[in-house]
Amino acid sequence: MKKHLLFLAFGLFSLNFYAQDKAKAEECFKKADYKCAEEQYSKLAEKEQIQKFQSEYLNYLGTSQRRLGKSALALKSYESALITNPLSAPVYANLASLHSQKGNKVKALEYVEKGLQVDPENVDLYLTRSKIYDGQGKKELAIKDLNQILSFAPDNIFAKTGLATLKKNNGDLEGALKDYNQLISEKPESLLYNGRADVYLKMKKSKEALADINKAISIDAKFPQSYVTKALILFDTAKPKEACVNLDKAVSLGYEKVVLAEYYTKCPTSTVK
Repeated sequence: MKKHLLFLAFGLFSLNFYAQDKAKAEECFKKADYKCAEEQYSKLAEKEQIQKFQSEYLNYLGTSQRRLGKSALALKSYESALITNPLSAPVYANLASLHSQKGNKVKALEYVEKGLQVDPENVDLYLTRSKIYDGQGKKELAIKDLNQILSFAPDNIFAKTGLATLKKNNGDLEGALKDYNQLISEKPESLLYNGRADVYLKMKKSKEALADINKAISIDAKFPQSYVTKALILFDTAKPKEACVNLDKAVSLGYEKVVLAEYYTKCPTSTVK
C-alpha cells in the first residue's frame, strides 16, 4: 500500500513539474523571449510521449527559432512536427509561410493545398495564399481567398485588412483609405491604425501616418509590425537613426530580421546591431 501511494505521489509530482515547464514555455513565448521559449519547447518536445502534443511543441519550437532568425532550424522543427502529426493544419500553415518567405512559392502553395485538405477553414492558410497570389499579380484569386475567409469568419480582421491592403497594393489608395476609415470607426485596433498609417505613407502624408502609427503603438506596444511601419515613415522623413531604432524594436519583439535586410542597409553603420 505504501509503495502504491509513493508511486502515485511521484506521478502527481511529475505531472505538476511538467505543467510548470509548459507554463514557463508559454510565458516565454508570450513575452517574446524567444531564446527562453526555444529552450523550453525543445525540452518539452523531447520528453513528450503523446504525438499530438509533441507536434504542438515542435511547432512552437519552430516559430521561436524562426523569430530568432534561425530559419534552417525552424524548417527542421516544422518538418518534424508534421511527421509527428500529419493532420496539424497550423504546421502546414507555418511551412507554407516559411517557404513563401524564402521565395519558394511553389512549395508554399503545395503546403497550403495539403493544409486545406486537413482544415478547409484555416484562416492562416488562406491569408498566406492570398499574399502569394497578390505577389504574382493574381488579384482576383487573392480577393477570392480573403472573401472565402469572410464566408466562415465574417468578422475576421485580417481578411478585412487584407482586402484594403490589396486596394493599396494595386494603387487604389483612396479606396484603401475609405476601407480603413470604416474599419477603425467600427473597431479602433492597433492593426487597423498600422494599416491606415501605411496608406497615408503611400499618399505622402507623413504627419497623418506618424499620428496613426503612434496611436497603433499606444494601443499595442508589442505589435512588431507597427515598429516596422514607423521605421518606414521615419526613413521617408529623413530620420534614418530613429528609423533603425524602430527596426531593432520590431526584431526584439519577434519580427524576423532577415525580412528587414533591405531596410537595414539604409541604417547608419553605428546603429546596425
